[in-house]
Amino acid sequence: MILAASGFPGWRTFLLIIGATVTARFAAMAFNRVVDAKYDAANPRTTERHLPSGRMSMFTAWLIVATGSILFMTISMWINRLAGILSPVALLVIFGYSFTKRFTHFSHFFLGAALGLAPLGAWVAVQNSLANFAPWLLAVAVVCWVAGFDMIYALQDEKFDHTHGLYSMVVALGPKKTLVFVRLLHATMLGILVVLGFIIELRWSYFAGLLVVFASLCWEHWLMRQLKQGNLEKAFLQANALASFGYLGATILGTMIK
Repeated sequence: MILAASGFPGWRTFLLIIGATVTARFAAMAFNRVVDAKYDAANPRTTERHLPSGRMSMFTAWLIVATGSILFMTISMWINRLAGILSPVALLVIFGYSFTKRFTHFSHFFLGAALGLAPLGAWVAVQNSLANFAPWLLAVAVVCWVAGFDMIYALQDEKFDHTHGLYSMVVALGPKKTLVFVRLLHATMLGILVVLGFIIELRWSYFAGLLVVFASLCWEHWLMRQLKQGNLEKAFLQANALASFGYLGATILGTMIK
């Protein structure tokens, strides 16, 4: 949003983007829980989630999916015509991810694609167009980033996935080779973000802000030297949250501060 607007796009656009993001994620997370209810009930790590624990009925979960979807498409239409037209496509992609673990080891990249729609959607909201190369480049960076940290997340379910016939890179490659692959993906992500800064001609402060992203990812991979649950949670949650806010800071520094 900030890159597309070269700053702040105004409160209306900002709040509509936030609304679209929240409702899309609301619907997608609920749909994922519905589709994976059988596996969540069998996996000791997820038995306390709302559906397998009985704290939520399947009807309520479907109602959340429907409500989130309708709100997302409505908000998208308020943004502009192109956003409204593309909103069902976005839902199709983010819902489709939930099925990919059943037939491909590349399911992580489908999740990356689902989240990679976010910068594309924000660009449409601000510029009502996807003709520019920049948002596509940012989307590819998001795909690499998300696919990488989702592979780290999948490490904790390696045995369960093997037993229940689910697919992941951890199942295909094993933990050590998967972590090497994740490093390559995150290095690619950082390279793309650097190239993006030059293409958009951002200020030197953007590149300085990228150092926070770089340090966060280095910390993430340092933590994963030992495959412990505590390290995995820090790497997946804390390191990536820091990288996320680091990149937000980098874009603000690179576009809004003179």
